[in-house]
Amino acid sequence: MMMGLLAFESNQGLWNSGYYSQLFGIGGVMVTVAILWLSTGYFGGIGAPFAPYFWPYLAQLPKKKERKRPVRVYMDGCFDLMHYGHANALRQAKLLGDQLVVGVVSDEEIVANKGPPVLSMEERLTLVSGLKWVDEVIPNAPYEITEEFMDTLFNKYNIDYIIHGDDPCLLPDGTDAYALAKKVGRYKQIKRTEGVSSTDIVGRILLTFKQKEAGSMEATTDANVAVNQNTGADTYDKVKSQLSNFLPTSRRIMQFSNGQLICTQAPLPGARVVYIDGAFDLFHAGHVEILRSARQLGDFLLVGVHDDQAIRDRRGYRPIMHLHERTLSVLACRYVDEVIIGAPWEVSRDMITTFNISLVVHGTVTEGSSVVGIDPYAVPKSMGIFQTITSPKPITTVSVATRIIDNHEAYKKRNLKKKASEDRYYTQKKFVSGD
Repeated sequence: MMMGLLAFESNQGLWNSGYYSQLFGIGGVMVTVAILWLSTGYFGGIGAPFAPYFWPYLAQLPKKKERKRPVRVYMDGCFDLMHYGHANALRQAKLLGDQLVVGVVSDEEIVANKGPPVLSMEERLTLVSGLKWVDEVIPNAPYEITEEFMDTLFNKYNIDYIIHGDDPCLLPDGTDAYALAKKVGRYKQIKRTEGVSSTDIVGRILLTFKQKEAGSMEATTDANVAVNQNTGADTYDKVKSQLSNFLPTSRRIMQFSNGQLICTQAPLPGARVVYIDGAFDLFHAGHVEILRSARQLGDFLLVGVHDDQAIRDRRGYRPIMHLHERTLSVLACRYVDEVIIGAPWEVSRDMITTFNISLVVHGTVTEGSSVVGIDPYAVPKSMGIFQTITSPKPITTVSVATRIIDNHEAYKKRNLKKKASEDRYYTQKKFVSGD
């Protein structure tokens, strides 16, 4: 019965095209007899040799186009303290298929396998969903790809391949978390992004901030200052190991732009360009939500990312993530169209004219400033193009850092455990081709 239905469906193009409609009515019977005579020799047995002359015409009859199913790939992770390394991994995963489905590991699974997460599930979902390469998100995914979950991925979510980086992902018992996917031949590997990890960022936070008193934070001005204030080779090596190892390239910035492999698109003529600026340090869910709100106010969102020195001059300490790291995190956000790298602190009239800015916005939740200066938005306010928008989430970089400081011992243990694993990876690593 099913074969009959399929055959009927595949021939609908013939029936709908009008060719066979001519077989009915006056003369239809004569045409039918002629086809039988030419193709089968039913009348006289001499028709078969003539049939090939009609085959080219029959090939021109319209056929129903078959729609190719998109290739769906799956990648999971904790995505705690979301950084450009996570974003680059998902960008690479998307290149291996048409649709990217991302699993966000549950809080309970993170605790059992790595230690306490810094960000809540809701915050991590906001960050992952806000990435331009992600098509679908699965919350509370398991840390291990079990046979049951793998069947769910293949049958419910129509996943073709499971993706992970070239760094090992081991369970507490030392076994490979992706062993089953590899066994069935549905596993693909991408290249790990060098120079950053959640473990590394926790280390930077613990190095940069120290608890002054309950409810407040004090920061060292710079990691190098911390080195100079301490003595001993062990201390120096410990501090040096927490400095950023990221090597920025123009290619990486182009990959993170809207075109992925080409430069960002310019705004169309007459487009309403909205501008928002900030440090965007420790890129978090609050950043994603304020960028979403800003984008809804126009057609093109231009984001200014302040440089490290400008932030230090006004806040008294350097950002945890340096300028190029913060730029990539902002570029990866699906609501961002273009970024000014090292944007000026003050929004000038020349800048507004150069970028054809229609509206300058700023959120209600901002990082504290230790330096009182002139209003950076004085010019757009005088021009009547400034607007304060309500920040959807009360999260700040310092509030995220405070979570780690308040649980210093727990995160210190977590880092020691993960650092040993990362040290082994870097010691044994070999070149892996990838993008």
